[in-house]
Parts: sequence; C-alpha cells; structure tokens
Amino acid sequence: MKKIFKSAMSLVVALAMVSCGGNTNNEGRGPQELSGAGATFPLPFYNVIFEQFAEVNGDQVAYGGIGSGGGVRNLRDKIVDFAGSDAFLSDKEMAEMDPVVHIPTCMGAVVVAYNLDGIKELKLSGEVIADIFAGQIKMWNDERLAALNPEVELPAEAIIPVYRSDGSGTTFVFTDYLTKVSPMWREKFGAGKSVNFPSGQAAKGNPGVASIVKQTKNTIGYVGSEYAFAQKIPYARIQNPRGEFVLPTSATISAAASGEMPVDTRCSITNANAVGAYPISTFTWMIIYKEQNYSDRTKEQAEATLDLLKYILSDEAQHITLDVHYAPLPSKAKELSLTNLKTVTYDGVSILI
Repeated sequence: MKKIFKSAMSLVVALAMVSCGGNTNNEGRGPQELSGAGATFPLPFYNVIFEQFAEVNGDQVAYGGIGSGGGVRNLRDKIVDFAGSDAFLSDKEMAEMDPVVHIPTCMGAVVVAYNLDGIKELKLSGEVIADIFAGQIKMWNDERLAALNPEVELPAEAIIPVYRSDGSGTTFVFTDYLTKVSPMWREKFGAGKSVNFPSGQAAKGNPGVASIVKQTKNTIGYVGSEYAFAQKIPYARIQNPRGEFVLPTSATISAAASGEMPVDTRCSITNANAVGAYPISTFTWMIIYKEQNYSDRTKEQAEATLDLLKYILSDEAQHITLDVHYAPLPSKAKELSLTNLKTVTYDGVSILI
C-alpha cells in the first residue's frame, strides 16, 4: 500500500512540474546531461550543488575529481562542458586555447593539517611552513617550531611532509602562498600545479593527502579545509601579514577577499593584508569556452551549462557554502561573473539575452 501511495505521489509531483514548467528552463528545452572534471578542493560543495541543480532544473551533472590540471587538460581537449580549477589559467595557458571565461563558484581555504599525538593546537608561520616542505626543518622539536609554540611539548620525531602527486590547484594555491612569504621558496621551487617537493610522501587528490595524514603519525600536509574537517584532522593556526594566528572560517576566508577584483575574476587572495584574514584562502573556478559550439555540442547543452553557472551564483546556492564549510562569494564576484556570462555565445550569438 505504501508503494502505491508513493508512486501516486510521485506522479502528482511529476504532473505538477510539467504544468508549472518543471524547472527554470525558460526556453522549454528538455533535460540535459553535462560533464565536467577537475579540482577535488570544491568537490564536497559540488556534490551538493549538482544534486540540488538536478532537482531544480532537471539537468544531470557528472563530475570527475581528477585534479585541476586534469580538468584543464580535458577542457583543452574539448571533451567536457566545463573544467573545475582552483588555479586560474595563466596568460600563457589562455593563449594556447580558444577564449575561455572563468566563473568563481565559492571560496575556501587550504589548511596545514598534522598528526601529532596529544597536540590539538599548533601555530605556524609562512617561512616555517616553507622550510618544512623544502626539507630544511626536519624535526618536530626544531627550535623555530618550539619558539612559535612555547606552550606545546613537541616530539623529537622526524617530520613527514605529505603533498599532492597529481596536477593540483590546491598545490598551486599552497605554493603561491609560499612564494609570497619565503624568498627561498620563490627562488628554488616557485608556484605551480605540480612542484618538485624534495622529500616526503605523495598522495593523489585532497582525499589522498587527508587520508595519509590521518593514518600516519608525525605527518604534515596541505589539504582543502573540508577534508580535514570531515576526517577530524587538526590543522594549524597560520600567521597572517598582520601577525595574527588565524584559523579558517567563513569570516576569515571572506576577509581575504576584501580587496579589488579584476574584471575576468582571475586573482590570488593568498597572504592578504587584511585584519582577520586567513592567509591561504582562495577562490575556485569553473572554466568554460566563450564559444559553446564545439565537439558537436548542442545549443541546449550550452544553455544548460549557463543555467548551471547561474544557479551556482544564486543566493540559494551560495548559502549552501556555509553548510559544507566553504565561504560564499562576495557580491562583486557574482556581479562580474553574471556580466561575463553574457559574453558567452553559441554560433556567435549570445546565449543570455
């Protein structure tokens, strides 16, 4: 009897959706299947958003968390509708592709997670983090770490850094930060999606790094904050340019984005000189082609892609960021993005009127 009632209710809902249009497709198009690939950093947010979008709009989104580098390669090869990336494309990368549009989707933080018996509070400066990952600080009881944490008894154990093995926007954000706080790091390693870390253990994706840190004593690794939170891994307070030791929260991440933003939204907000700012904060983007007619894609697919991005920029979707431990976009980022979406075309004609 319950099954019959449930089926009847489903039919009523379906008929109601048909009579009311069923979704936000003003053009009356049918449901579409979209595909994307890229960053694992925003994956917890995207999992929720794509499910919500399917309920609201009727379109299904398949997304592969293969790292920002892999997502950009797939977009370059024109086999996906969008790429997810925590690193905006460089001028050189953009010159090698057809014109693209960057749409920020949310803000988040890269945390420095660690596994030390009995230690739940740790303070780190940018230069100390750089020296750890450069292999110059090798022991947990190093005098520089001890000076930052006088109230903590650090163990006489070797530090095991954990880093990404795949091309990663999280790596780009982390190393971009290190280039700003450490001249040594800037000269020897630089910033990039892939960096030649001199020592430690490699892992694939944010889930891989988080898993190794959680399971292995005396490790330290950089990871998207949601992954550390989900696995209950402690992470350090990081010193910002004003000398404050800050944990990532919606407020401290948002503080990092209080400055100006360029029209194309490509900008770094690491090491922001703002009161209360968490220093390893970042936007994450979806990247699409400005001309949507490629690889036999239909106009309906292009419309669905823009509907997805408009939904992510909506107040409803941005509010969800707070539920999954990210931060909502500032109003300026949303305004610029909606303007930039108006430049997207299909066969040279603007999709958004």
